[in-house]
Amino acid sequence: MTTKEIKVYRDLMGANEEWAAKTRALLAERGILMLNLIGSPGAGKTALLEGLSEQLGKQMRFCVLEGDVATTRDAERIQALGVPVSQLLSGGSCHLEAKMVYHALIDMDLDALDLVVVENVGNMVCPAEFDIGEHMKIAVLSIAEGDDKPLKYPLLFQESKAAVISKIDLLPYVPFDLAACRSYIEKINAQIPVFEVCALKGDGLAELVTWIRSQAPS
Repeated sequence: MTTKEIKVYRDLMGANEEWAAKTRALLAERGILMLNLIGSPGAGKTALLEGLSEQLGKQMRFCVLEGDVATTRDAERIQALGVPVSQLLSGGSCHLEAKMVYHALIDMDLDALDLVVVENVGNMVCPAEFDIGEHMKIAVLSIAEGDDKPLKYPLLFQESKAAVISKIDLLPYVPFDLAACRSYIEKINAQIPVFEVCALKGDGLAELVTWIRSQAPS
């Protein structure tokens, strides 16, 4: 009787969960909070981090892990502000994986950190499905994208612990119903706070910083 090799395809999601658990344990050991910013390309995630850097930097020691398919452009923007940053290139993948995040973290000076902010790859779908060891996801939606996006991409808002509506300075120029958008978010997840922000002008950033501080491990 001829024995044939049996191919085994392991659960890749399961492997990701193992790395996420390792990341979470590492963060717990050091008392560090990690946030996972998720939104589409152009939602204003990097601009939000730039806007937050001064106020947040006065109150918490933080670093940024920048996720992108290619280039170090966003990491360069954050580095110019004097914030510790690493660029995580997904190599074409639509989301970051926990293993990559873990290895980026162990290269950081964790003893000098209270907070890690991950800017995930620009996408409202895939990153919402993957645990990277974060304490919480934050959904970022810009005025330019349309007020119906919470209904079209409900998983992101179901999984998030907060939502940011960015670029509110565009409200006079685009057909965006702010009240309707907030009602859609509340319909999907009534528990999450919603922050209206203009990163370029600084509007709404103080309230977001206060909330982030309140989430830090005691």
